[in-house]
Amino acid sequence: MSLPSGNDPRPAEPVAGTTSLPVSGKRELRNDLIRARLAIDGGLRAKWDARIGKHILECLQARPVASLGVYWPIRNEPDLHELYAKLLAQGVLLALPLVVEKDSPLEFAAWKPGDALVEESFGIKVPVNRTRVALPEALLAPCVGFNSARYRLGYGGGFFDRTLATTPRPLSLGVAYSCLETNFAVEEYDIPLDCIVTESAILR
Repeated sequence: MSLPSGNDPRPAEPVAGTTSLPVSGKRELRNDLIRARLAIDGGLRAKWDARIGKHILECLQARPVASLGVYWPIRNEPDLHELYAKLLAQGVLLALPLVVEKDSPLEFAAWKPGDALVEESFGIKVPVNRTRVALPEALLAPCVGFNSARYRLGYGGGFFDRTLATTPRPLSLGVAYSCLETNFAVEEYDIPLDCIVTESAILR
């Protein structure tokens, strides 16, 4: 979707119509998208973050959950702390992901805004008090990019895909700015998300 004039953070040369993309090409695409996100004006991002939060609330009102896997934003990912506070007030258990082993699904630790955090691998912050909880009923998955089929381009670790391959599978909500929709090759083990939530719409 188009952005307001003068605020278009999309890569100068987006990858279009990709059906096959080597690892190096996907790495370059990922880097381009991260640079594009970093270039978005802070005030504009704040407005978009509020809209994304409203859309996620809409999704969770249609399908209430008792627990939600959230994320601590890095590299200008959408900041949803206001949403987290609202969900906590509604009694939803919040949890942050933990990377336990390289080729394993994510695990989760209970967390609420204000709890102490420590930075671990990949620049991700996790709770100092790691009270493990069961896999949440729903997950928020920040996207570096996404496509129209609801596939997520992440940071390349494959942790979310391995987590979604578990049973029972949690409801998965990708989170991204609409300008980061792109085309990329889907790998054998990639799993489409249930929806992608942007500031503009909910892609189902």
